[in-house]
Amino acid sequence: MGRKILFVTTDQQRYDALGCNGNTIARTPVIDQLAAEGIVYRRAYNQNSVCMPARSTMLTGQYVRTHGVVANGIPLPSDAPSVAGHLSERAGYRTALLGKAHFEPGFDLAGRFEENARAVRGDTGPWRGFERSVQAMHAAAAVRMTPDGPHVIGPISHYGRWVEQNHPEHLTSFAPLLSALGGGDTNAPETKNNPIPREWYHTDWIAGLVIDWLDTIQSEEDWFCWMSFPDPHHPWDPPASEMKRVDWRDLDLPPGHPGSDEAIRTVLARKPAHWLAWWEGRWQNREGGPGGFYPNVLTHDQIREINAKVHVMNELIDEALGRVLHHIDQRGWGAETDVIFTTDHGELQGDYGLIYKGPFPTDALMRLPMVWRPAPSAGVTPAEITAPVGQVDLAPTFCTIAGAPTPAWMEGTALPTTPASTRERVLCEWDSQFPSHGMHLRTIYRDSWVCTAYEPSTDGQPTGLEKIVGDRVLKPCGIHYDGTEGELYNVDDDPHQFHNLWDDAGYQSVRADLTADLYDNLPTARPDRLLVEAPT
Repeated sequence: MGRKILFVTTDQQRYDALGCNGNTIARTPVIDQLAAEGIVYRRAYNQNSVCMPARSTMLTGQYVRTHGVVANGIPLPSDAPSVAGHLSERAGYRTALLGKAHFEPGFDLAGRFEENARAVRGDTGPWRGFERSVQAMHAAAAVRMTPDGPHVIGPISHYGRWVEQNHPEHLTSFAPLLSALGGGDTNAPETKNNPIPREWYHTDWIAGLVIDWLDTIQSEEDWFCWMSFPDPHHPWDPPASEMKRVDWRDLDLPPGHPGSDEAIRTVLARKPAHWLAWWEGRWQNREGGPGGFYPNVLTHDQIREINAKVHVMNELIDEALGRVLHHIDQRGWGAETDVIFTTDHGELQGDYGLIYKGPFPTDALMRLPMVWRPAPSAGVTPAEITAPVGQVDLAPTFCTIAGAPTPAWMEGTALPTTPASTRERVLCEWDSQFPSHGMHLRTIYRDSWVCTAYEPSTDGQPTGLEKIVGDRVLKPCGIHYDGTEGELYNVDDDPHQFHNLWDDAGYQSVRADLTADLYDNLPTARPDRLLVEAPT
């Protein structure tokens, strides 16, 4: 009998969301205890700062330019390798993925892609190496707002169908996703005081799925369970009954907020052109939020309410994880279960006066919470590790825990367990799914520096999306980069990345060294570029 693996992910959760990483508002005692007993990675980064590419990297152990999902809207090929399949085949593990998957476009009500077709069919069986797979997204249904109120277009994922069958009155309880419609107490975008009872909300629902699946496992069997929460991703609408935990009126603006409109303009003007253009309403951030939303309309109170709801979502996740860990202990597996907790990417959440995500290479989006509590029976000494690591290292780590060989198709290496690690760098990439934008960003973190090279824009050139929505998306967005632009920050001196040193004469040797190191270590891109097949 070997070690069990509980892999826990959230969606769009910042590094500073947890108490063990400095949060003083959200109470996360379960994760904080795992951190105290295990390993905390202080410089964990994703390899892409949106959902589908990041999640595909976690499944495959490959860089985005290898598995091919370089942007949302590109489905992971059905024959892509899977660490779950590898553990099943080579180490006899039972496997499950319960919660958000998002390896394929998520809002596909017709079931064009298998991830969504499975929910339409009611299929919860084998998929992508998992023997059981049951999915949830951020809302129960796709909803159209009409003069008569919300109209349900159709349920989303297995969770939406469960709500439809058991509690249909709550299909419209969630804020409409990617609508930017105002709600809550302050009319903040994509915010709502959600009337759904906590026990029917997707966080506790997913914990229940995991507990039920664990009860199908024999005591002597090894298992790998990916428990994947859709929160704290927008819409910001946890159960209203839980909002007494954090009053938005008591919150300060986040430390990464410059404080005033004038200060926001000053900070954003130091960055490449699309930063300020989005805030001022001259450029659409269709890559990471609602296309018609411009952040200069946000009030300070709206940012406070969004943050309060995020803190509550994070507390509910922590408590749900506690339920599952308690059940694991009851099954007698506590001493032999490894727990790894992380997320796919972060959220701007008021930094720079912005919300959502997109082509913004900042620690708010790239730096991840990552905690590994090895099974107590493994005898690993608790540690804080400052060496850079990435999502690409997760799959090899699972192999190491399971005692399975690490296959050649994985491109990362198992996470270090001691502060003596000599790792030097971690890489992150961004490529547009929208041909109108055509932005390509390459980032390296090394030696306390975050350096991003902006490659020449390909705005107006096809990505495949134009075949789905028409040639109008080929019209250039108005921001074009010629390949000389970039961003450079020392995050020890400038943790919020306010002062861009890319063009500073005193840092040209640093910039040149980091840029050369970045391109020396990027793997070769796959020769068959995958096309965008659906907006996501």
